Amino acid sequence: MDDQAFRLHVREWLEANFPKEMRFPPRRLDFDQAMDWHKKLNEQGWVAPGWPQEHGGMGLSPYQQIIFSEELDRVGAFIIPSFGVTMLGPLLLGYGTDEQRAEYLPKILSGEHIWCQGYSEPGAGSDLASLRTSAEVDGDDYIVNGQKTWTTMAQQANMVFLLVRTDKEAKKQKGISFLLVPMDTPGITVREIDNIGGYSEFAEVFFDNVRVPRTNMVGAVNQGWTMAKALLGAERILLGSPKLAKFPLQRLQALANDFGLFDDPVFKERFTKLHMDVEDSVAVYIRMLEVMRRGEQLGPEISILKLAVTEMFQQVADLILDASAEFAGTESVIPLSDGTSYKPVNTYYLSRPSTIYGGSSQVQRNILAKAVLKLPS
Repeated sequence: MDDQAFRLHVREWLEANFPKEMRFPPRRLDFDQAMDWHKKLNEQGWVAPGWPQEHGGMGLSPYQQIIFSEELDRVGAFIIPSFGVTMLGPLLLGYGTDEQRAEYLPKILSGEHIWCQGYSEPGAGSDLASLRTSAEVDGDDYIVNGQKTWTTMAQQANMVFLLVRTDKEAKKQKGISFLLVPMDTPGITVREIDNIGGYSEFAEVFFDNVRVPRTNMVGAVNQGWTMAKALLGAERILLGSPKLAKFPLQRLQALANDFGLFDDPVFKERFTKLHMDVEDSVAVYIRMLEVMRRGEQLGPEISILKLAVTEMFQQVADLILDASAEFAGTESVIPLSDGTSYKPVNTYYLSRPSTIYGGSSQVQRNILAKAVLKLPS
């Protein structure tokens, strides 16, 4: 079907099937809250829009993926993304064995496996290659010791994909490998991290003599940095999705309509500029998705998208607080005329760290300066 027919098909199905009680929640729904919806999408075959159809995905073109995302925004789907779908699945399609794809991809789609990402460590966040979590060979297993932090929803995940150091003597990028680990393995401890909003989306994860089969390694030993970079590109396209700024902009529009703010020319100008900037980012996003669809690795230019969209997200959040007047910065929930409600401060809380995780804005600018503009260091 053509793109317009596809949009109407998705819209009609979502209107009929997306639960009313899940629409426009005050903050992102977590894995547990969204699992019934995940299973409903799986029944429809709509869990993985960008995966090839032969592996259970929708096989959508980049523009159709944008349409699908826009229609989810339209019904108020505000859910923490599945790291199995958006990150690990594409990595296994590119680097995994046939056995690994057969084992893990169907369980991602069904929701049996809920994945979290074991990358950042204390002292190894933006400088990820400095990671120290180790994996030492012991017979048919690796013994893993170390700590990961800022691990999104580790407290609900039952699997983790993990960067570990398998050669302490090698140059730091050369001695890293990629492991898949069940979260119920003895020796794993999860400690939740409360954020400023008073809820937990992040956690610390500790590994104390955790035994992992050597068959759980993706790719060759000590070659994990190649996959790490591919996954960072996938993470940055996820964090650089225009959806990050478009969804709160949609909420801002509803708020402004109710408060009569479009009669104010200054507000209208600020809103229009942000709207145009966000729409411009869609064109860049589609180009990046097309690169991934061809099975190619994203280059350093992906930093443009992550940098621009996260900073736009903060600008939208700032305007939301201005528009909310006396409700800004409080725990107030504002009822809207469209039948939904909105808590402005939650958008502000969510926007502030967006320019830090996945590589800070300063790191992104350095990447662009060195790798794209070829400026001297």
